[in-house]
Amino acid sequence: MSDTTEDHVLAETLDGIRLITLNRPKRLNAWDAPMRARLLALLAEAAAAAEVQAVVLTGAGERAFCAGQDLNEGKTFDGDRAEGWIEEWRALYGAIRAFEKPLVCALNGLAAGSAFQVALLCDIRIGHAGSKMGQPEINSGIVSATGFWIIREMLGLSRAIEMVLTGRMAEAEECHRLGLLHHLVPAGEVLPTAMRVATELAAKPKLAFRLNKQRFREATQPGFDETFAAARALHRQAFSDGHSQQVMQRFLDRGRA
Repeated sequence: MSDTTEDHVLAETLDGIRLITLNRPKRLNAWDAPMRARLLALLAEAAAAAEVQAVVLTGAGERAFCAGQDLNEGKTFDGDRAEGWIEEWRALYGAIRAFEKPLVCALNGLAAGSAFQVALLCDIRIGHAGSKMGQPEINSGIVSATGFWIIREMLGLSRAIEMVLTGRMAEAEECHRLGLLHHLVPAGEVLPTAMRVATELAAKPKLAFRLNKQRFREATQPGFDETFAAARALHRQAFSDGHSQQVMQRFLDRGRA
């Protein structure tokens, strides 16, 4: 069987709903640059396709929606590549924010780091008891510049500081209580619920839906722009120093021990 970027991000259309699946379950669906580029292309295609009424984003397997950045890629970065990496995230996050159709996240497991951020940028999130969410970048030497902003927008400054500095993963019940998960259902009901919610949202008046999402984006755009300017500078500093790569390597070595 081939092992290509297309295999790592799958797409199919079911009754007008485009189901996009991150498909590296042996790596907990952790993503690298080709996966991010593939997801960006699939979102652009879904946005333009008249037959696609909504998108559901999920992960393969039973353990993770996505573990975030593949550290085997990140440990190779220098300062220049780190800035380019942040621009890749800006393009993806910008596309999610500009996506005018319903975008529902079906969290079949943990969502860590950048995957937590992507989930929070979706319109509605559905999870189950094993759907932990958090910002553990500090544990692998990565600065949480974009994560801090997104969590602060969702939960406020106090919780953003606590989650970024501790790097802890919040259990599903806490995520549901805080509004990070909108629906908490049995594991086998996550994807069916997400498809149902996506269908319900797709039936809303389309102009009002699009203009509401446009307003959400406009109201938060200054913070988005400032965040990515800061992220470029902070990640260049961290990766030029070599600190991030060293901590990532130690983190990977502990996982192999």
